Amino acid sequence: MSLVKKFATVGGATLGSRIFGFARETLMAAALGTGPMADVFYAAFRFPNLFRRLFAEGAFNAAFVPLFAKEIEANGTDGAKRFSEEVFGVLFSVLLLITIVMELAMPLLVRFVIAPGFADDPEKFSITIRMAAVMFPYLMCMSLTAMMSGMLNSLHHFFAAAIAPVFLNVVMIGALLYALYTGADPLATAWYLSWGVLAAGVLQLAVVYVGVLAAGMSIGFRFPKMTPNVKRLLILAVPAAVTGGITQINQLIGQAIASSRDGAIAALQYADRIYQLPLGVVGVAVGVVLLPELARALKGGNLREAGNLQNRSIEFVLFLTIPAAFALWILSDEIIRVLYERGAFYQENTAVVGSILAIYGIGLPAFVLIKALQPGFYAREDTKTPMRFSAIAVATNCATALTLFPYMGAPGIAVAEATAGWISTVLLFATLLRRGHLTWEWALAKRTALLVVAAAVMGAAIVFLKQYFAPWLASGAPLLTKIGTLGLLIAIAMLIYFAAAFLVGGANLGMIRRNLNRKPAPDG
Repeated sequence: MSLVKKFATVGGATLGSRIFGFARETLMAAALGTGPMADVFYAAFRFPNLFRRLFAEGAFNAAFVPLFAKEIEANGTDGAKRFSEEVFGVLFSVLLLITIVMELAMPLLVRFVIAPGFADDPEKFSITIRMAAVMFPYLMCMSLTAMMSGMLNSLHHFFAAAIAPVFLNVVMIGALLYALYTGADPLATAWYLSWGVLAAGVLQLAVVYVGVLAAGMSIGFRFPKMTPNVKRLLILAVPAAVTGGITQINQLIGQAIASSRDGAIAALQYADRIYQLPLGVVGVAVGVVLLPELARALKGGNLREAGNLQNRSIEFVLFLTIPAAFALWILSDEIIRVLYERGAFYQENTAVVGSILAIYGIGLPAFVLIKALQPGFYAREDTKTPMRFSAIAVATNCATALTLFPYMGAPGIAVAEATAGWISTVLLFATLLRRGHLTWEWALAKRTALLVVAAAVMGAAIVFLKQYFAPWLASGAPLLTKIGTLGLLIAIAMLIYFAAAFLVGGANLGMIRRNLNRKPAPDG
């Protein structure tokens, strides 16, 4: 299966998850708006989500996959199964200990880490503690899910791992529909959602476990033991956990700062959900597929293939995210108005969330490129270098957010996150290039510049058409009219971009063939 077809498999499943995520956030906006219960729920949910990224996605996609691939190569399926069981025993025990400690320390964590701004409001503070305690075991489920997802990805079974996140959104949508149907108040709605998160974690774990069984593997519990393979995993996983959770760390910093202003946490979350669509469909797909492919090529000594895989992934990312960045910047208010503006979500909320989304649009190519560049380090079992760059990005994010928030509010936090994303991207790219792990292609650089030109043409067309379509996108227009008009505008924009990209030379049939067939790019 070609690289792009694998991207499409993972990206298609992720797209389904993100569409359900949109439905979830639309219902959330209608039920809770940017009110205090929305702030409380998102603050409580951010913490287990952070640890999910730190201990699950970051650590295991970066450290477990190359070692699992090496075991398959050296000792076959039996060796890989033994390694998986060793890791499972240690991981389960560590997660259980972390969960117990965090549950006991939750009041301190909310006061000093999750939402310091809530400390002055006893009711918000108390509810946040209790909701975070209910949702924290979700971390345990998702970390074990991530480990099994890494196994599936290494075995070329991508779909089950990619489709599992859909179930979180399905369960939460069910909770919201029940709340709206019964007329539940915001507090009861937030509690339905909190218990829904925990139930969804168990369901996702069950889905990937069935996937592992279907792939011909099984995992038994072994008493925790620090074998050489487990030690190697931990050495790689600790820095990878920090690096993999960089976006969540930056968002947690932003949340802590934003907690001092009502509605700011919810506003950031609503905008975050929108840009997570292209980030998830493109970025997550590239990261999930590229890491085992690179690891396999490097273990086999195929350096030319590894370099080509890396460059084709960057090419694929830029082709899709550059126009998405322009569209998010120009259509931010219209997107927010169509998706969220109803119920408890008002016109003034649209203005704030729209400005945040526009800024996230600027950072989008960086956020996705990070997913395409980090596997170049992880496949070589280097997790420390990306961690150092993450530390620089976190420091930049923290300083920028603290500086801008008093003047700009929540949009200042978005500026800080976008800035940190671009700094990480530049550092990762320059280091891979300097080490010779990334091959400079002038043809790729030229195509990137031409793609920016094509996206600018598309942007100019959107600005013109937006004025023409304004009456059908206004707040007072019927919902179906707004949805149809926005969909038509996006469809026209896509056609203009693809046509312009081919006309100016930013894309051509040769590029498409290279991505489909994974052949090396020409030098010219």
